[in-house]
Amino acid sequence: MTVGELIEQLGGALVQGSAETVLVGVSSPAAATLSKIVFAEDVASGAEALASAAGLVVLKPGLRAGVASSAAILEIRDPRLWFARAAKLLAKPLPPAGIHPSAIVDPSAQIAAAVTVGPCAVVGAGAFLGARTRVEAGTVIGDGVRIGSDCRIYPRVVIYPGATLGDRVVLHSGVVLGADGFGYVRDNATGRYSQFPQQGTLVLEDDVEIGANSTVDRGALEETRIGRGTKIDNLVHVGHNCQIGSDVILVMGTGISGSSTVGNNAVLAGQVGIGDHVNIGAGVILGGQSGVFNGKTLTNEGHKPGTIFFGTPARPLPQVLREQATLARLARKKQGLGTRD
Repeated sequence: MTVGELIEQLGGALVQGSAETVLVGVSSPAAATLSKIVFAEDVASGAEALASAAGLVVLKPGLRAGVASSAAILEIRDPRLWFARAAKLLAKPLPPAGIHPSAIVDPSAQIAAAVTVGPCAVVGAGAFLGARTRVEAGTVIGDGVRIGSDCRIYPRVVIYPGATLGDRVVLHSGVVLGADGFGYVRDNATGRYSQFPQQGTLVLEDDVEIGANSTVDRGALEETRIGRGTKIDNLVHVGHNCQIGSDVILVMGTGISGSSTVGNNAVLAGQVGIGDHVNIGAGVILGGQSGVFNGKTLTNEGHKPGTIFFGTPARPLPQVLREQATLARLARKKQGLGTRD
């Protein structure tokens, strides 16, 4: 694509160079060539980007002042976002490879145009694969699963029967979707456990991406749902009946117990633990290793936008820091008293 074609789709102001410059990908400044794009967000990285061999440098306005460069220069308020979107536009799509001879596809499955089913993959009865979707080696698609268009299912994914995936969903290796939730009823007389029915469904909306070895359980009697655009890191678990909103971020090691909700645009950092029947409000940010007890509700109401919650139980970070400072002062005071004794 040319610089001009990218600007037509992504915006930005070309302040130096030709709109006819042809670009094939993105790069770091150190590895850049005339056909690559680099970006910078501050003065130091701007100088490095402008000194590189890139064909296009994407900067915040004002960063090019006093720095000579022969590259085409584009100015925009959020260079990182422009760079990421450009990378996606420039990425070459993999050509469809059809159904591999070793794959097992049930005759009742519906396979749309330009679908790829890799070696030793299994597609169950009544399943549907949308146009241009790729199901890679060793993946198992259960009976009645519906997968939208332009999805990428990496090797050795398992999708249990009845799950529904929207368009442009990405599942990395080892993902398991739709397994039974961890729900048991105890017989107090014998101490034995019986499984509560796990017969609900699982829905992933459009543009969801799930990292390697993460798991999302089906609903017990109704559904578990992951909202549009949500991104889930590696090694995350979402329990049964959970309702995860749109554009949520769940970082590595996070565990969400059953029947909890997470509002739109929330961020749960690494190793956050959420008890069952918890309600996390829209836009809440939970710092790493924070915890929320069963049945609690945590929202931004009464707090400044962007407030980070931290600790167990999770509370606003400024409050946590004050508490830690107070404990430190008390510890020092106690130590001083002990010395005089």
